[in-house]
Amino acid sequence: MCPGRCQPSLRLGVGTLALETAVGMTTAATTPDRPDDFRVVVAPAAIAGGTPSASPRPARRVVRVITRLNIGGPAIQAASLVQRLKKVGYDTQLLYGRLAPGEGDMRYLLPPDDPGEFVSTMSRSVAPLQDVRAFWQIYRAICRVRPDIVHTHTAKAGAVGRLAAVAYNHTVGRRRPACLIHTYHGHVFDGYFGSATTRVFVAVERWLARRTDVLVAISENVRDDLLETYRIARPGQIRVIPLGFDLSPFLAIDPTARERARSALRVPGDRTIITTVGRLTEIKRHDLFLQMAALVANRRPDVEFQIVGDGELRGRLEALARTLGLGDRVRFLGWRTDLATVYGATDVFVLTSRNEGTPVALIEAMASGVAGVSTDVGGVSDVVLSPDIGTLVPFGSPEALANAALELLASPSRRRAMGECAREAVRSRFHVDRLVRDIVGLYDELADAPHRPRSTQILSTDSSDDV
Repeated sequence: MCPGRCQPSLRLGVGTLALETAVGMTTAATTPDRPDDFRVVVAPAAIAGGTPSASPRPARRVVRVITRLNIGGPAIQAASLVQRLKKVGYDTQLLYGRLAPGEGDMRYLLPPDDPGEFVSTMSRSVAPLQDVRAFWQIYRAICRVRPDIVHTHTAKAGAVGRLAAVAYNHTVGRRRPACLIHTYHGHVFDGYFGSATTRVFVAVERWLARRTDVLVAISENVRDDLLETYRIARPGQIRVIPLGFDLSPFLAIDPTARERARSALRVPGDRTIITTVGRLTEIKRHDLFLQMAALVANRRPDVEFQIVGDGELRGRLEALARTLGLGDRVRFLGWRTDLATVYGATDVFVLTSRNEGTPVALIEAMASGVAGVSTDVGGVSDVVLSPDIGTLVPFGSPEALANAALELLASPSRRRAMGECAREAVRSRFHVDRLVRDIVGLYDELADAPHRPRSTQILSTDSSDDV
């Protein structure tokens, strides 16, 4: 547990949120300690094939909060951990907000018997009134669950969810406060907003970091940004836990599966396919993909291009494809759930993003044995560790992307060798079993630690607490 005694109000730096006034009746009625509900739990070693622990321990509860379950790595991780954490002794409650128009929905990954709780007022956009409502819904959910740990993911949920957790620790949970974790699946400090807005976000993240027990970065690159570039975290506060996925559908792709995939997508036998997968948003820079495609198409009449995903820029990108003369050489496939089919039909995968935390689509392509070309941004270099598993090019150059793709297209043997090396490189490093071991290890460490959680120390004005 994270024991600690707290003060009754919450100082937000620019004023005081008098939470006890608003929730005083709730606090008085519900502050008795939770009963210790004992069960036999499975030790983390059991995830890797070990044996269950025979020693009972109190059941541990976790509230996990994510902004939305749109297509991408954060949603995949959030959904995949629901049942897996329960199997190793953590009862989890997942809270998630609403999608933006045009975003792909990954709620289908949630188990039918544990669909989580929908926070209708939480969304990616900044909307103060809705954000306050989301805060109260999350706060009430935390009060209901009485968790040992609150774990937030992505920027909006990280802000609103952590404020709700701090409020809980100062009211209902003051006798047994929850430990607080936030995972950075990348960040929004580069390529998303103007400099003034970015400075505001950095200041808010620094304030929140001082009230958070552990910050998790999904790559070494993200960790370095948080420590050195933006000075949000302390060295002892941050952990690197790479994403993990169920890669089995991609690892199972063999020559027979590739033939079936090409047939399913109606790819003619004499065509070579270059694919990209991702939200059609500015940060993904699909305009670079289309410019690259035009250069490749001029030299290779046998090559066709697939864009998998959807978003607010689809109409603009379709118009650009026509302007570039690509015609029927490029197909916009929209959101698809049969990604193993998409990768199975692909010869070269290309990622053109301006920024990436961990490039999920690239990892999936690598697990599928597909050779890849990517812009060298964010956490991509933490995945593509050497030239034999992928090609990295500077951001912003369609010529560099085209040249790298053409080199792979010119050498099928090199393409196959790179694909096989890439598959082996990600097979265990980004597997969901490894992720579960890492997360359970962190949860156990925090739940067993006899220290006072940082999220109860918000009244401290010690200047040494500044980042």
